[in-house]
Amino acid sequence: MITAIALASVAAAAHAQTAPAPGTQSAQGLGGPAIAGVCLLSRQAVLSNAKVAVAATDRLRTLTQEAQQEIDAERKPLDADIQAFNAESSKLSEPQRQQRQQALQARLQPIETKTRVRAREIDATREKALERISTELQPVVAQVYKQRNCGLLIDRSSVIGGNMTNDLTAAVTQALDAKISTITFNRETLPAEKTAS
Repeated sequence: MITAIALASVAAAAHAQTAPAPGTQSAQGLGGPAIAGVCLLSRQAVLSNAKVAVAATDRLRTLTQEAQQEIDAERKPLDADIQAFNAESSKLSEPQRQQRQQALQARLQPIETKTRVRAREIDATREKALERISTELQPVVAQVYKQRNCGLLIDRSSVIGGNMTNDLTAAVTQALDAKISTITFNRETLPAEKTAS
């Protein structure tokens, strides 16, 4: 199903941690002095918590549900026929059973193909939305980086412990929220897969 396959949200982790308050020890408990010029950022947390990312995730969820409803509507009559076949299968001769199986498989194949196409379209849509948000995010990161006099920016998720005072995550999220809070997009359209010969 599309929902199971492709509902990868724009937010890579919906439960990503937000930055601790400046001057407090990190959850790792190691603390220590702040190192001037060394700053931290969790892009994952920004892409989970920024308003534009939340809006994009909601829109992607809606597009995924719409695609799933389309597939379900096409699949429903076929599922009823498959159930009827399964109930009658033991009463059919082998040639009749094979003929009905082939007919059902012929009806199922285009639905399975469309399911794969819709899943790829949702994935392409997610990638395009993430690319757009990342394009908006980059100058915001650069701006906050300069404002905080950073000389080195480290991915916060790679830090085992230490003083998290120079964590830019919350400031970057707030600045991105001030710059853009939503985006609109539709599902990307890809050509249908060709059936294997």
